Amino acid sequence: MPERGFFSNMTKKDEFVPKWIAWEITGRCNLNCVHCRCDASMESGMGDFSTDEARALLDDLASYAKPVVVLSGGEPLMREDLFEIASYGTNLGLRMCIATNGTMINDDICEKMKSAEIKMVSLSLDGSTAEIHDDFRHQKGAFSGTLRGIEYLKKHGIPFLINSSFTKRNQEDIPNTYKLAKELGATAWYMFMIVPTGRGEEIMSELISAEDYEEILNWHFDQEMEEESMLMRPTCAPHYYRVQLQRQKEGADYERRSLSFSTGGSKGCIAAQVIALITQHGDVQPCSYFPKSAGNVKEKSFKDIWENSALLNELRDFEKYKGRCGSCEYLSVCGGCRARADAVYGDYMAEEPFCNYIPFKMRKEKVHGQS
Repeated sequence: MPERGFFSNMTKKDEFVPKWIAWEITGRCNLNCVHCRCDASMESGMGDFSTDEARALLDDLASYAKPVVVLSGGEPLMREDLFEIASYGTNLGLRMCIATNGTMINDDICEKMKSAEIKMVSLSLDGSTAEIHDDFRHQKGAFSGTLRGIEYLKKHGIPFLINSSFTKRNQEDIPNTYKLAKELGATAWYMFMIVPTGRGEEIMSELISAEDYEEILNWHFDQEMEEESMLMRPTCAPHYYRVQLQRQKEGADYERRSLSFSTGGSKGCIAAQVIALITQHGDVQPCSYFPKSAGNVKEKSFKDIWENSALLNELRDFEKYKGRCGSCEYLSVCGGCRARADAVYGDYMAEEPFCNYIPFKMRKEKVHGQS
């Protein structure tokens, strides 16, 4: 068994370039989902960027890097100036995408998406049936609304991907949800393993067990090995990359495909490394599920925050990771979910709480200690 560093692809500081920025363009939403990371509602619009502030932020981002910018929320389609903002970003050379629950999509919205040159639309389906999805979304009719939105996107030739979030309440439906995403013609399917932040803190007891987690990640690997028409990626599941390498060592012939509109690379937790979230109030967070601010873009430039934030730089210092993550030979390809460590242990540098792998170094130390 290799020692720590054998699989190392650790990145130099000057290679930490923002490639994917999620921007919570509004806190307002027409749904009330059980797992919502930002606790969105119809009344959560206070603090949204004005149109002029939105343009200024896009100018700021474009002057520093050319990331994919995902306009999210809340429900971004609730902003009347959404496509004005999206078009402005496109004209700056940014790759603009939209993350929506899909229920508000119609012919007019699709025409506006095409005019603004939206590169990708992501939608959420958290189950293969209305019963499962609507329970997760706390809204009867949400499932049919999303499927209707997908039909509009297909009609207008707009590419879309599907995000699916899972807890104990719907984990048995993972294979069926994957099949549905494929049948619907999604460009990609992202399997999200819930991080208990925002309203999701209320479902801490529903988080999938470490044992089931491992089994699901191995199932995902098997499906991905056979999948030919749709790209797949587990999200908020960094130890999938450890599973991938273990399976390769066992003889699996695996060549990972990448998404041209995504972050790319075979790395687990990439919070603060190539991705970040900008909240509706302007706070820069390491990722969408990490409710700690590295600075506010209404007070500092994004570049200043990205390069000089103590929080972001600490997360990039892999040598300071604790527990099993800190001792793990797969650290540089996995890293453990920093947001989940923070949510469960109150320490974002702690070990990944839902990984049951014991690092080689710790096993060797235990053996030597017993001899």
